[in-house]
Amino acid sequence: MPQSNDQHSQLERQLMMQNEMRERQMALQIAWSREFLKYFGTFFGIAAISLTAGAIRRKKPAFLFPIIPLSFIFTYQYDLGYGTLLQRMKGEAENILETEKSKLQLPRGMITFENLEKARRKQSKFFIDK
Repeated sequence: MPQSNDQHSQLERQLMMQNEMRERQMALQIAWSREFLKYFGTFFGIAAISLTAGAIRRKKPAFLFPIIPLSFIFTYQYDLGYGTLLQRMKGEAENILETEKSKLQLPRGMITFENLEKARRKQSKFFIDK
């Protein structure tokens, strides 16, 4: 059955709306990461200076160990907010879609109208029986 021009236009608008929402969500995620980085970066800087001063003053290099996991968090947030992390994630997602499609399959397969109707009838029978 051929699609009418109105259906085609409506589908295009829906796809554009979904893409607009996706772009806004991604922008919000990047903005959140950049804002988090400001606060965490300040904390990380103060902690690194304090821990380094404590390690030198007390002659205990063990004071420097917390800097390691904190630096991983800082680097990750920087890469997400200003680096290429999102591009690398997009590339990996495209690779998964192309080469590992079986990992994306839903349990019991794609949801169908018939499955939804069966579940709806079962649920409404459950509430009627009670």
